[in-house]
Amino acid sequence: MVVAMSSTENTLNLWSLMPGDEVDVIGFDSALPEPYRVRLMEFGFHPGETVSCLIAPGFGAPKVYRVSNTVFSLDDDIASRVFVRATVKVLTS
Repeated sequence: MVVAMSSTENTLNLWSLMPGDEVDVIGFDSALPEPYRVRLMEFGFHPGETVSCLIAPGFGAPKVYRVSNTVFSLDDDIASRVFVRATVKVLTS
């Protein structure tokens, strides 16, 4: 099942991340064509998966993300349609 949704005020998108940010994927923009959603999920960008931004070079160049110990470069057109939320980290004593 591919999760398609529209953005809410509590969601971010991958393109908004800066290097070092870590988030969980929550779904995809419903405007993103199904073949793109399926392919992103094959790469590991599926709901519940943790993604971190490694490089954000600027000038509109594609950003680099790590998901499932693999590194991918996504441009604004795709990354802005992947919805995420901040990762909650639990510290144990």
